[in-house]
Amino acid sequence: MSNIKSAVNSSEIIRPPGFYIIGFQSFPFISVYFIFLAFVYVVTLLFNALVIYTVALNGCLHTPKFVAVVNLAFIDVILNSSTIPGMMKIFLFKENFVPFDLCLVQMFVYYTSASLESFALAILAYDRLVAICFPLRQNSLNTLRSMSYIISVTWCFTLGICAFAIGIMTQLSFCKSVNVYGYFCDYLPVFTLACNDYSLHWYLASTLFIMILGGPFIFIFLSYISILVTVFRMKSIDSRVKALATCVEHLILVALYYIPLSTIFSVQYFSVRPLDVEQWVLSLSLASCLPPCVNPIVYSFRTKEIRVRALALIRAKKTGIDVKFG
Repeated sequence: MSNIKSAVNSSEIIRPPGFYIIGFQSFPFISVYFIFLAFVYVVTLLFNALVIYTVALNGCLHTPKFVAVVNLAFIDVILNSSTIPGMMKIFLFKENFVPFDLCLVQMFVYYTSASLESFALAILAYDRLVAICFPLRQNSLNTLRSMSYIISVTWCFTLGICAFAIGIMTQLSFCKSVNVYGYFCDYLPVFTLACNDYSLHWYLASTLFIMILGGPFIFIFLSYISILVTVFRMKSIDSRVKALATCVEHLILVALYYIPLSTIFSVQYFSVRPLDVEQWVLSLSLASCLPPCVNPIVYSFRTKEIRVRALALIRAKKTGIDVKFG
């Protein structure tokens, strides 16, 4: 112990071999939950792959809206792939140790994809905003080039900010416990194990949480205020219904992503009775894993263009007929 103290006092960085993920140790019916997670992961892969394949194969779907949809589907696959396989490994092989470098990689992939998910929803809101509020300028404001540029900017920004946030984790010394109370190598549960000053990490985590979740949500909210104002100026009720109907699937996705997260954090930090560790881990894992699973299902069944062409492709595969779309 004296060696550890002297190392900390001399500003030497102490890096443990890794961390132990112990979020589900005493959770009841754990086997049922992990069977459910396995189902969620399979559905995530299948339906997102179906959306990506359908859009890629059909030239008439190569529009700004469906480029944004494919971006979201790709992010969904990465997001669930960053956590569920690791959780399944813990359950199936009883191996909850994660090496230090792999822990940082998992942290980076998860927070990058979770942040991009928020931006992807804002991009889809932009598509609806332009289509409904500026229909005559849609072809000039929202082109394939401009949509690709917007998506590229969000990816570059998110990769950069997450790389910085995870990179400064290497400046922390871990001389206390290496038990992480979470369902993966989560940022806050890991840096709070450090025995040197982590105030920068706390400040950065709080700032990025507000900026990356709050910023896109405010944009989405203001976009729909503008959409509602435009819709209620329309003289025809039929036009109003048609315009709002094109927003339904996006609103479902926004609700699925933001409502669970905002509820969990509100209860945890502003409630008289905050969640215990098991409830916190379970709630966050569900809030993280379910949207990437449900998103492609919503777009597959709610969006006529994808639904019709996906069904045609499935029938073609069954019958061996080569189907081509314009």
